[in-house]
Amino acid sequence: MGIALILASGIAWTIVYVEAIRVGLRERTYAMPAVALGLNLAWEWTYAVHDLVFDPSVQGGINLVWGIADAVIVYTFFRYGRAEFPSFVTARMFAGLSVLLFGMSFAVQWLFLAKFGAEDGVAYSAFLQNLLMSALFIAMFVARRGLRGQSVTIAVAKWLGTLAPTILFGALQHDGFLLGLGIMCSVLDLVYVWLCVGAKRDGAAFGPADSADSAVSTLERSTGAP
Repeated sequence: MGIALILASGIAWTIVYVEAIRVGLRERTYAMPAVALGLNLAWEWTYAVHDLVFDPSVQGGINLVWGIADAVIVYTFFRYGRAEFPSFVTARMFAGLSVLLFGMSFAVQWLFLAKFGAEDGVAYSAFLQNLLMSALFIAMFVARRGLRGQSVTIAVAKWLGTLAPTILFGALQHDGFLLGLGIMCSVLDLVYVWLCVGAKRDGAAFGPADSADSAVSTLERSTGAP
């Protein structure tokens, strides 16, 4: 049962990453929120290297596949991401802030590893960042006012990819902390699925979102900023 759930999570998240690469290249954008992308990249490479060196396992191999896929999504972020930010963010500023973001993402994972060890650190950091990621996908949908750079496939596979370890580590292994985080992830993931399905059915209801500048202008109008 445990191996089946691990494989189910591995397949679902691999679908997320492959679809994110496909959508990102097709729509010339990045298909995962920047903070989520940084934390994912750091988590996968940190624990892929750790597991393959110290404790070879199925999960270690899955983490390596995920890490390679995430590296391609990082490429789409650096290739197309600048256009998603307001015009005052120069190319040099974008590059510098992005490097800082990815560097701090690795620092966060290493702090979890140092504090909790590999067995607990891998689970605690994964579920906490998944909860953050679930909220960030909703925020990205709102900021882009629709499905640009996203898809229903990503939304559904993301939900299933987190649901499987929630069942394994939260329900079957009776860890209330992880179960609670996993349930909250599912709630947010299902909200995101609902938003994506609604946008696919009637995208015009959400209005255009061609650039970050349009989102900023909308915010300024709603707050009365000059």
